[in-house]
Amino acid sequence: MKRMKLTALVAALTLLVSGIAFAGADFDAVKKKGFIQAGVNGGVFGFGMPDEKGVWRGLDVDTARAIAAAVFGDAGKVKFTPLTAQQRFTALQSGEIDVLTRNATRTLTRETQLGLNFVAVNYYDGQGFMAPKKLGLKSAKELNGATICVLPGTTTEQNVADFFRSNHMEWKPVVIESTTELAKTFFAGRCDVLTSDASQLAGARAISPKPSDYAILPEIISKEPLAPAVRHGDDQWRDIVDFSVLALIEAEELGITSKNVDEMLKSTDPKVQRFLGVVEGNGKALGLDEKWAYNIVKQVGNYGEVFERNVGANTALGLERGLNALWTNGGLMYSPPFK
Repeated sequence: MKRMKLTALVAALTLLVSGIAFAGADFDAVKKKGFIQAGVNGGVFGFGMPDEKGVWRGLDVDTARAIAAAVFGDAGKVKFTPLTAQQRFTALQSGEIDVLTRNATRTLTRETQLGLNFVAVNYYDGQGFMAPKKLGLKSAKELNGATICVLPGTTTEQNVADFFRSNHMEWKPVVIESTTELAKTFFAGRCDVLTSDASQLAGARAISPKPSDYAILPEIISKEPLAPAVRHGDDQWRDIVDFSVLALIEAEELGITSKNVDEMLKSTDPKVQRFLGVVEGNGKALGLDEKWAYNIVKQVGNYGEVFERNVGANTALGLERGLNALWTNGGLMYSPPFK
């Protein structure tokens, strides 16, 4: 009996030690190379796309920069790998990238079967349909027999199949792997309708030859909580990525912006003091400098600034906050306490 207890104890200690040794492996690798390799879309205006000077822009791009600011104190210490929908998860699993910040929907099977950990949502979306106005469509339920441009290997593909099946309609898929090429196919008239997340549809329309020629139909047929993802196995790295996203949200709720963050260092509000590292603790808990959240806000902004800069009402996309407003304004953006 004593021998069995001793064996069990040794086994438990072995697991504990091995767990401690493995913790932080991905984070250690990131620190060693001195930058973050982020997987992005590369073809969605407002979320991930190089501008005319080759500078990466977009909400997902800024999310990656926020993580770099937290880790290195420098939002510029990130490199971007453009990935198709079919490439994205393999690239993360294989270690080609450190984090995926590419409009990916969190689902049960992706978290379990693919071995991924999604973090806080950085954009709440839903799937819709875009069609030329000349077709005179008022509803997606008028699409019986339509040819639909759709990306393979996405929740979009399954959602549209479910929608047509449940509404007893027929459809003909036009499947193209690249987001950019799919949009070109639609605008060239090779399919009747383009289906994707509503934000992607708005992005595609914004850079189309004649944006006013296209309408996004009113139906939203799915829930698409888009969030960054990391590999299973390094809880510390997952926590850092998670709270980097949440820091953008928390900063907006606390009223801290890139313009006033230095002045806010003088605040006597204990929540602000903890968040900005004036009162120490959060940085140590994550294994980061105490100014990690300050660096995010100073260099990237808060979530509202990131949203308005990339996809907001005054951009070519013209998106309203909607579900992506703070919870205090009727949206879903909500951060746990930073303490």
